[in-house]
Amino acid sequence: MAGSNALDKLVDLEAIRDLARRYAHHIWQKDVPGAVALFAADGVMDMGDRPAIKGHQELTEVYEAAFTGQVFQPFVHNHVIEVGGDGATGTCYLDLRATMEGKSMIGAGYYHDEYVRVEGEWKFKSRKLTLSYFVPLSEGWVQE
Repeated sequence: MAGSNALDKLVDLEAIRDLARRYAHHIWQKDVPGAVALFAADGVMDMGDRPAIKGHQELTEVYEAAFTGQVFQPFVHNHVIEVGGDGATGTCYLDLRATMEGKSMIGAGYYHDEYVRVEGEWKFKSRKLTLSYFVPLSEGWVQE
């Protein structure tokens, strides 16, 4: 890394890391408009258990429904990013706590992300969630 290219890359990396952190923050706060605004207009969220959610309108509908009577508390970390111009890819690991149907839930997995720079700002082009487990805390994640 040398000169302004190195600085530009560091600024891009930090902006992308902040994108993932802000997403987790908005999910904790049940801030649907805030979470949706982090996606490009045609952005896609693939949760793996249903058809992919495409665009701001669908994202808004799904998040509003998900936040009704449920609580999600994601912790993101170990973010690995590859930047190339106005696009990037990354993997962001996830520890998840949730309350669903009156049960304490625990999960772990990762997001595989594609990022795009839109009008100078990094956005999610797509997120694909892969969960290693998501189970009631009382049951745990070890299968006998």
